[in-house]
Amino acid sequence: MNYNCLKKLEFDKILEMLNGFCFTNKGKELSLNLMPSNQEKVVKDLLEETREATNLSYRNGTPNFYDIFDITLELKKLKSNSTLSMKALLNLATILKQAQELKDYFKKDFLDVNEYHILSNLFNNLYSNQEVCKKIFSCILDENTIEDTASKNLSSIRKQKRNLEQDIKSNLNNIIHSSNYSKYIQENVITIRNDRFVIPVKEEYRTQIKGFIHDISNAGSTVFIEPLSVFEMNNKLNALKAEEELEIEKILQELTNLFYPYQKELELDFELIGKIDFIFAKAQFSRSLKRNYSYY
Repeated sequence: MNYNCLKKLEFDKILEMLNGFCFTNKGKELSLNLMPSNQEKVVKDLLEETREATNLSYRNGTPNFYDIFDITLELKKLKSNSTLSMKALLNLATILKQAQELKDYFKKDFLDVNEYHILSNLFNNLYSNQEVCKKIFSCILDENTIEDTASKNLSSIRKQKRNLEQDIKSNLNNIIHSSNYSKYIQENVITIRNDRFVIPVKEEYRTQIKGFIHDISNAGSTVFIEPLSVFEMNNKLNALKAEEELEIEKILQELTNLFYPYQKELELDFELIGKIDFIFAKAQFSRSLKRNYSYY
């Protein structure tokens, strides 16, 4: 392949234009690596897949694609029996969700799949698993948040946490607004230092409120004290936080286990979705060229 000739023909700019019609990272990769071929069968197959996608787009619209991320790292972690993060689990579930939606797109009653020999092979080889998807999306709200309902134990722990936090804040508010202590308080706020609820006390009154000092303001005028009355409650709260983290880790491991049997299917889905995205990008690109050409 004469790359200098391709550069003079601005082939790279054509690929950039094609790339703009892709949605997935894999599709973009395929579009930017596309090269001309001098093999007749290869050329015919490439033209045929574009023709099929163009025809299918006219009849059924263009399929919706998600921004599918490269799952190479997730698959490596699965092979090493590592626990996946919330973000990684969502990425894998999105692959299965995309596969299901593409299969549904291709199963419309008015379509004769026999007309689409190349695309049929791609769509039919997609693997989907609605139960796994449902489980993941019901347990994980976003890449940083596990739903309370992910397990009964997590729900119980978080309920205890909320109740205890409310008790701590109520206790500290009583101190802040007490006629006996209000003059010692720098601000009527409850804050957190060293992962414990504290109150801001004027430095000159630091000995008037019994408790533990966790921090001092930059100016030195305020000390952040954890009153003795909330010491045990703060201890219990931190113990619950530790329990919560352990429970979340347990849930993530259980969710990770759902994907262990389907590593090959996920890898194939990733490749197929990228390929389908790439083919429909070619179809969209060809249609855009046709529209532009029709103006002349």
